Amino acid sequence: MSKKKILIIQPIHEAGIKLLTDNSNYEYEILENLEAQDIKSKISNCDAISIRTAKLSGELINCSKNLKIISRHGVGYDNIDLAASKEKNITLAITATANAIAVAEHVLFMLLNIAKRKSMYDDSVKSGNFSNRNKLPKTIEIWNKNILIAGFGRIGQCLIKRCKGFEMNVFVYDPFVSKEVVESLGGKKVENLEDSIKNMDAVSLHVPLNDKTKNLINYNLLGTMKKNCIIINAARGGVINEIDLDRALNENLIFGAGLDVFEKEPPDQNNPLLKNKKVFLSPHTAAFTEECMVRMGKETIQNIIDFFEKKLDKSKTIKL
Repeated sequence: MSKKKILIIQPIHEAGIKLLTDNSNYEYEILENLEAQDIKSKISNCDAISIRTAKLSGELINCSKNLKIISRHGVGYDNIDLAASKEKNITLAITATANAIAVAEHVLFMLLNIAKRKSMYDDSVKSGNFSNRNKLPKTIEIWNKNILIAGFGRIGQCLIKRCKGFEMNVFVYDPFVSKEVVESLGGKKVENLEDSIKNMDAVSLHVPLNDKTKNLINYNLLGTMKKNCIIINAARGGVINEIDLDRALNENLIFGAGLDVFEKEPPDQNNPLLKNKKVFLSPHTAAFTEECMVRMGKETIQNIIDFFEKKLDKSKTIKL
């Protein structure tokens, strides 16, 4: 076949690039400038796109002449205009198997840091206040606590195994996953998010951002939760209403929150959550382990190669 032109928008791990350099059927260009005009000038003649978090609007997609596949370096795709992709019959692929372990570990990293008041205890020692240890607020155990996993795809299913290792009681909310699947992994399926969340000590969100999930966690719902509850969002910003979360934390409605994602990225410096000491933050890096970057880079490119070789696994594509 004639050489396919691959536009790599935002750098990926060299392990992914090597799949192209080792294959004479492909040529590629890496685009680091993410201005729409720069993408527009490169997109017209490419056959495939690898993309991370840059915005791929309908206007840009419509500038393409030969584009057949968009391969997302990740699992979310709210940065891509789906209607325009469908209109042009473009396949959308995701790295379905690469990041689940890293994100599941990051959720527990956040949960434990909040429960054990990492920042406060660490600062106490480093600032010379070791002798004040009996005056510090007590921490929380996660043993035998109830955790709700909202969204039970690959990440949720990796997370439940790790929660069971801490002997947590795991509940799962996902209308699209059967009771049998949940129970086979040691969880209990719940049918109603609002009712079940009242009894949880921790909540971890793993749902996509869409019209149904935007502001899913709001002030009213936060007000029904236990005061010792910790909520983690490593899914998509916008699933939690950030203003409502800040208010709930300030009013001691819940114990704490961990956010890896934000409604606007990067968040505005006047976002009150940036100064709220009850929030543990990371800059959308839950999947940024060395091992995961290798897997994601390779899977992103392998999806493109498999597409043109007509062997792309359908489980790695999104129905448009």
